[in-house]
Amino acid sequence: MTKVLRWTEMEPVLDEIDIVAAIEAGFVAYSAGKAVIPPVAELCFEQPPGDVHIKYGYLQDGDLYVVKIASGFYDNPKRGLPSSQGLMLLFSKLTGQTEAILLDDGRLTDIRTAAAGAIAARHLAPEITQIGIVGTGIQARRQLALLMKETPCRNVMVWGRTPQHAQDYAQQMATTHGARVTVAADAEQLATSSNLIVTTTPSQTPLIEAAWIQPGTHITAVGADSPDKQELASAILGRADVVVADSIGQCLLRGEIHKAIAEEQLDAQRVVELGAVIAGTAAGRTSPQQVTVADLTGVAVQDLQIAAAVYQALS
Repeated sequence: MTKVLRWTEMEPVLDEIDIVAAIEAGFVAYSAGKAVIPPVAELCFEQPPGDVHIKYGYLQDGDLYVVKIASGFYDNPKRGLPSSQGLMLLFSKLTGQTEAILLDDGRLTDIRTAAAGAIAARHLAPEITQIGIVGTGIQARRQLALLMKETPCRNVMVWGRTPQHAQDYAQQMATTHGARVTVAADAEQLATSSNLIVTTTPSQTPLIEAAWIQPGTHITAVGADSPDKQELASAILGRADVVVADSIGQCLLRGEIHKAIAEEQLDAQRVVELGAVIAGTAAGRTSPQQVTVADLTGVAVQDLQIAAAVYQALS
């Protein structure tokens, strides 16, 4: 019988699951050619602004396949609603039967995205002296929460377009995670003083300029998951020593890498995949002074790994 799992059931078991390890293994399998992940299906809306991504796939040696629907409707906070919504569906790869419907309201997508950010920092960041968070929403909170488990650094700077939101973020993160959070006057102050920068917004115009990036900086960009979104000036990727994609094929069509190639700032041949860096088959950071960039557009193997882990924990 198909399991219908609600967030109230899923949330308690998340602490029992090593989500970061599961996502990390998924990236390795993906980059080794052991996953079947078709192109992303997408709907975009203007009034109100929003987008819906449908991602799906399976591991060749696995028993399940996933179909995930996740949306971002960016005026939702004005309505008292979270911007992220969605659900995940798990099916048997042997019979096609529906194994589970995970009614997570987009929360598992938020968590698996944050897990990818933690993995990128684990494999690409230098010794972290300050974390800079661009954005103040759900993903900004999730990213920092998992980074706190990856690094002893508690120095954090945040910048957001709405100063009050940045102040609220600083207070919450200090209370919840013991971080020492300061609010940046602008994005330039954040970028010039942080050596791990995480961008988490749905911006369609660059927020961070190349001239602001100091030697020895790692940037994880998670907001630009559609062809029209961009958080980083393309020159940042052009000048970076290492450019990493969660999926090269996907990043050629969307995200920071897509924009940088279109603007002739980046040669696609320079891009390596995160799973290959994890596995040691591609070079990541090799020097403390290098600038590294991870472009995370979100891959269905992440959805499969987190959905399967939650399902198995509740079976």
